[in-house]
Amino acid sequence: MRPDLAVLPPRFLRTKEAAEFLSLSSRTLEKHRTYGTGPGYRKLGGRVVYAVDELQAWAERGAVTSTSDPRGSVLPAKRHPPAAFAPTGRYGR
Repeated sequence: MRPDLAVLPPRFLRTKEAAEFLSLSSRTLEKHRTYGTGPGYRKLGGRVVYAVDELQAWAERGAVTSTSDPRGSVLPAKRHPPAAFAPTGRYGR
């Protein structure tokens, strides 16, 4: 007997639904994905999806007991060095 798919909980959530699940904005979740600081994700048919159990595990890894607990910190975004000054014109050689 085949289970009714309408009553099964979703195994995978798209970015918008995953962000809502975590009480984050979609943009915040996208930034975490870009910087490698967010929950694991998969690409299915070109779509980014998150497994519900991985979202829960990622949220649990962020659990802290104090503001001084280093586990509560997020990896900093990669900083790009400032562009080198390239003078132009008569005195820029």
